[in-house]
Amino acid sequence: MRKLLLVAAGLAAALAVSAQEDRQADSLRHAFGRQKLPSSNRKSTPYADTLDTGNTAVKVVLYNNGTYRYVKDPAKVVEDSVFTANWDTKAVNPYRMEPDQLPDRFSIWVVDTLDSFCCPYQTQPRSHFGYRHGRRHQGIDLPYPTGTPVHAAFDGKVRISDYVGGYGNLVVIRHANGLETFYGHLSRRDVQSGDWVNAGEIIGLGGSTGRSTGPHLHFETRYKGAAFDPSWLIDFEKGTLRHRLLKVRSWYFNPNQRYVQSVDDEDEIFRTDEEDRIAAEEKAKKEAAARAAAEAAAIRYHTVRSGDTLSGIARKYHTSVRQLCRLNGIKETTILRVGQRLRVH
Repeated sequence: MRKLLLVAAGLAAALAVSAQEDRQADSLRHAFGRQKLPSSNRKSTPYADTLDTGNTAVKVVLYNNGTYRYVKDPAKVVEDSVFTANWDTKAVNPYRMEPDQLPDRFSIWVVDTLDSFCCPYQTQPRSHFGYRHGRRHQGIDLPYPTGTPVHAAFDGKVRISDYVGGYGNLVVIRHANGLETFYGHLSRRDVQSGDWVNAGEIIGLGGSTGRSTGPHLHFETRYKGAAFDPSWLIDFEKGTLRHRLLKVRSWYFNPNQRYVQSVDDEDEIFRTDEEDRIAAEEKAKKEAAARAAAEAAAIRYHTVRSGDTLSGIARKYHTSVRQLCRLNGIKETTILRVGQRLRVH
């Protein structure tokens, strides 16, 4: 206990000094956004106390092992409109909007310095996002033995905890950034609609309820009701969050679009608006230069010989006298000179 009191005293003295540093650390920096985040489970370490920070939405949690971290106060977070607008404890998609109504590109902070992440299950996905047997498969399937604890991927508020058709026992969690994560086919649900859960908290047990061919976890990620491949967000084989900042493109919501990413793709995704503008200008210049080169390569000339006429030259090159005159700035009555070069294409 004495150790915890010393930690608390040190924290209280350091809060004012560290406030500015924390604001800087939380700034929207692409370098930070691109950082990967390993799976963690804060619930595995019991906490001993909490301290106020001067910001009613942020607390300091002291853990029994002598460590601490800043966390958001759920009582304040849930006051945000994201947890009231389009809030429905029954409808799978309460937004009722088409994906093409979303912007062509936008960014979502998935995890910042006050949030944590827990991989739902580190494994190789068995069934991927997209069409399957002629039907849309809105998420991915993770092999998951019946009775295995299912953990929340991020902090959030439970919107749905119910038996829902083909999903069977389903838990849907809405997160402060507007994302929702779905956990389907559970054998048991351990949370109720309205509950606040932290990343890593057990929300139920794996199973095979609903339309299922065997025990597995059906996991979805949606934004405003539009599903996208969770693999854009999580590397399930490594158990890591790919990026703290998710740069979304409209084509992510295409049911045929699965996660496929190269280094070049990643650089394009994380370009800033200014970098995009510069890249667009460079692209336009290259395209203009390519068109000019193609036009130059297509230009052909004819050297006038004795007896040549404009009509004869036009027939030879499958063009018209009018076109020859236009290309060379001459008239139909112009007298041709032997050795004169005429542009014919």
